[in-house]
Amino acid sequence: MTKYDFVVIGSGPAGQRAAIQAAKLGRTVALIERSFSIGGACVHTGTIPSKTLREAVLYLSGWRQRGFYGRSYRVKERITAEDLMQRLDITIRHEIEILMHKLHRNFVDTIAGNAVFESPHVLRIETGSDEVKLIEADKILIATGSRPVQPPGIPFDCPNVVDSDNILDMQELPRTVVVVGAGVIGVEYAAMLSALDIGVTLVDGRTDILGFLDREIVDEFTHHLRDRGVSLRLGETVQSVEVIDDKKLVVHLASGKHIRANMALFASGRVSNTDKLRLENAGLTPDSRGRLEVDANFATAVPHIYAAGDVIGFPALASTSMEQGRQAAAHAFNGVVKATNDIFPFGIYAVPEMSVVGKTEEELRSAGVAYETGIARFRETSRGQILGLREGLLKLLVSLEDRRLLGVHIVGEGATELIHIGQAVLAHDGKLDFFVEAVFNYPTLAEAYKIAALDAWNKL
Repeated sequence: MTKYDFVVIGSGPAGQRAAIQAAKLGRTVALIERSFSIGGACVHTGTIPSKTLREAVLYLSGWRQRGFYGRSYRVKERITAEDLMQRLDITIRHEIEILMHKLHRNFVDTIAGNAVFESPHVLRIETGSDEVKLIEADKILIATGSRPVQPPGIPFDCPNVVDSDNILDMQELPRTVVVVGAGVIGVEYAAMLSALDIGVTLVDGRTDILGFLDREIVDEFTHHLRDRGVSLRLGETVQSVEVIDDKKLVVHLASGKHIRANMALFASGRVSNTDKLRLENAGLTPDSRGRLEVDANFATAVPHIYAAGDVIGFPALASTSMEQGRQAAAHAFNGVVKATNDIFPFGIYAVPEMSVVGKTEEELRSAGVAYETGIARFRETSRGQILGLREGLLKLLVSLEDRRLLGVHIVGEGATELIHIGQAVLAHDGKLDFFVEAVFNYPTLAEAYKIAALDAWNKL
């Protein structure tokens, strides 16, 4: 039986970062990946593919140039699924090469196979060749990620009824799509498909979308969705999907309404991939969605077993998962982890992008905090005019008491990059004065921070 100091189950963002961190601390490390290809859902079905598709869509559709040349402008007149998948394949192969190089450079052993617990310290690995090996670990990290929920009674055996994983296998682009679920993944795909001028209907049982975001930002975003023809059916639930033929579906809603479409995409939640680990042999019990409870150091109820990433639930972001994995490995072998700032941004890679950090207006009102807002529209910046931007809004929330920055909310081109300026100021308890007095490169979209700051300053 082979023995390691640290064994990581799952090679997604949390697993990769944890394995490398433990290796840098001089420990022997093994990384187990069941799919026989490093990277987890982040590389193969989630973050990297969806963002790569988004860039391919924006380029081929000519989306970024339509502000100048009109909505009919296209870089490629007839875009096919093959065009998108070609770009996707190249990106994934390069990403895997980079990850493998990092792991090998740090002497992390990679093992392909399905891992199950034999006991709290022993894992059985089943490989594709029917070979079984046992490995013993001093410390273990569970970072097996998550998968889309497939509601019962929905005909997923039909090629045009898909979830957010197998949509990547589509052979041709549909003319109309029903997207079920208006969470982050559903909204990203709905916006992306509509940028290809595909008819999109977005269905969700809730009465609003992206409830954790600032309402003004969401209102601005939904205005742009509706402006390009996306139909929002909120407060509606899907009862069944009727397959007419390979290219025709009827989605029946509980209200009695029905929607005809060529494809139905279900993006209504995810469940953790812990159901086949035989956690009971390790002394662990997950919740109904397969999630594990952890403490501040990401240790489970069994002290030498850690968990990070989607398997512990919110926020389930690639960015936060990386840091959770790193902290878990550092704690496992150092015992002490330097406290990190808990201010992290959310990025929604829709069209247009949205990103937020800090408090929303709703949270501040609920807490009784006196605040003021400052707003800038991207079209007010010279860079926005140069880029031909029609949409884009940056909003600052500042304390009335001491002018301290409380939150930053952005919708528009480059939002997920711009947010880090606000994140840095928030992390250091910065004030509105910084943005008023700072010199920004000209012309840039970052100049919107100064415009928004001056707008807030005029109200104080």
